[in-house]
Amino acid sequence: MPARELQDQLNTLREQLEQNPPLNESDRLHLQELASQIEAEIALEKATQDSSLSDSVNLAVERFEVDHPSLAITLRNIVQTLGSMGI
Repeated sequence: MPARELQDQLNTLREQLEQNPPLNESDRLHLQELASQIEAEIALEKATQDSSLSDSVNLAVERFEVDHPSLAITLRNIVQTLGSMGI
């Protein structure tokens, strides 16, 4: 089930953030905001064609892939799961 996969990936992202990777406050807040938006999507079980959340996560992947590759991998997994959910 894609929603379960997305929740697992979101949990992984939150765990990675709790390990305090060397992020500046702006980057940390940005990822926490994305995580909150993803959580809201899961809670509402919304399967719309609105790509703004997916686009935001994709931008975060690009932003973090060089300096924080493990975060980027998790974010990439989230994008794929959102896509399979039609979000």
